[in-house]
Amino acid sequence: MPELIPEPRYARFAHDGGECVLDDPLLDAGPGTEGTARWLRRELGAATGWELPAPAEGRTYGERAVIRLVLRPELARAVGAESYELHVTRQWVLLEGADPAGLFYAAQTLRQLLGPEACRRAPAAPGREWRLPVGGVQDGPRFGWRGMMLDVARHFMPKDGVLRYIDLLAAHKLNVLHLHLTDDQGWRVEIKRHPRLTEVGAWRPRSRWGHRASPLWNETPHGGFYTQDDIREIVAYAAERHVRVVPEIDVPGHSQAAIAAYPELGNTDVVDTGALEVWDDWGINENVLAPTEAVLRFYEGVFEELLELFPAEVSPFVHVGGDECPKEQWRASALAQERIRELGVDGEDGLQSWFIRHFDGWLAERGRRLIGWDEILEGGLAPGAAVSSWRGYAGGIAAAEAGHDVVMCPEQQVYLDHRQAGGADEPMPIGYVRSLEDVYRFEPVPPKLSAQAASHVLGAQANVWTEVMENQSRVDYQVFPRLAAFAEVVWSRLPEPGERDYAGFEARMGGHYRRLDALGVEYRPPGGPLPWQRRPGVLGRPIEGEPPNV
Repeated sequence: MPELIPEPRYARFAHDGGECVLDDPLLDAGPGTEGTARWLRRELGAATGWELPAPAEGRTYGERAVIRLVLRPELARAVGAESYELHVTRQWVLLEGADPAGLFYAAQTLRQLLGPEACRRAPAAPGREWRLPVGGVQDGPRFGWRGMMLDVARHFMPKDGVLRYIDLLAAHKLNVLHLHLTDDQGWRVEIKRHPRLTEVGAWRPRSRWGHRASPLWNETPHGGFYTQDDIREIVAYAAERHVRVVPEIDVPGHSQAAIAAYPELGNTDVVDTGALEVWDDWGINENVLAPTEAVLRFYEGVFEELLELFPAEVSPFVHVGGDECPKEQWRASALAQERIRELGVDGEDGLQSWFIRHFDGWLAERGRRLIGWDEILEGGLAPGAAVSSWRGYAGGIAAAEAGHDVVMCPEQQVYLDHRQAGGADEPMPIGYVRSLEDVYRFEPVPPKLSAQAASHVLGAQANVWTEVMENQSRVDYQVFPRLAAFAEVVWSRLPEPGERDYAGFEARMGGHYRRLDALGVEYRPPGGPLPWQRRPGVLGRPIEGEPPNV
């Protein structure tokens, strides 16, 4: 059996060694399949040297092998959205998709079947013969939301790195990239009406080296941002690969970079906000937005530009953060206390709820759906809002039982900044040990959910917070190979966690490591970090024992 990841729903290949030999095949692309045809010519063509010409009109294929692309909508009724079938005979290969996304995933499976060398950017062995086993695959995803959150605020990832990660998500049949664009340590998206957000807010003078308990500093200034054209390119690039991009603008906490750029956004009656800089440390910051109408208008302007950059058809959700908002400044602020009385809300927690509910309604009026971290449940939500359940399962359970859609991303299970093993060589070790097997046994739907509530679980995402990931190499190390296990969890229909065939998955990873090598991914090897992947002497924050199931 080929080493396919994620594992397909059904796959059967000939036991007699039957093969289809592909020697510069034709590409017969049916109506509506143009996007996948472009991808095959660009990606497979680069790796194999094939030109993949279309058959001559009105002529038969003759002796030449052919790859056919067909949309077959009835597959959606039988298997579901984003599903596909792949058939290989000795003469031809047929890819059928329930929709364009399903057809694209069939092409990803075809690339896996061709072997790791099909993942390269140029032929590694010119003149080699490409062979496929005769057989077939029928496949489709378990969940509609199969995502990864990438924090580009703590450590900026240049545009080309984001595009690369979109390709890596697509290669694993993941379809959501949640971009954490703003935080205390940096503002990463150009807003033309508020230029200081990037002129000032995108740059910090230095960075803590390691966890916030570390005494070490990286004194090199750090920063960067995406222009609006960069964002348009990222969104279009993702859409062509059937990846939705969910932008996150964090409010009302995690906002010091914005306040450093525009001091009037902060609580000026209790803090000299004009003296604030973009934060150079990690953790929860006490400098939060002031609860004023002027601040609401400012962020409405931010979101207006954001909605233009992230069209509804490819980015229906907008993430507003809403987590970790300290209330000390509001308690000390006469202006905030007067606001509480004016609004008639329940103290400072009610003030935060008012802030979130305002943007809930504002986004809904513009045809978008608000999503936020599970703290936004406090105070109630509008019916269309969704929740990212990060502090455990509890927030997601409460939201789903109340009829809200949920994305499960509990930190105890799928925070990929958490360390992968307990050894002393793990670089800047954070949190619980979450091994490849631990991630493989993650279950997005808690058993205590009722069937009706379980239908509100849109899916899950793995979160990648980058405080201790200073560059692409470090991100690769933390993300892979665990993202492959996560991809199988959210795509495949697996048994209960304790009954999953981890040994079989681990065996299939043997071939997948070679694919990651070909793709240039600097993953954590199964035997532990390579010498240059270690960070000796840099403090992390390891937590011992098994994570609580909360």
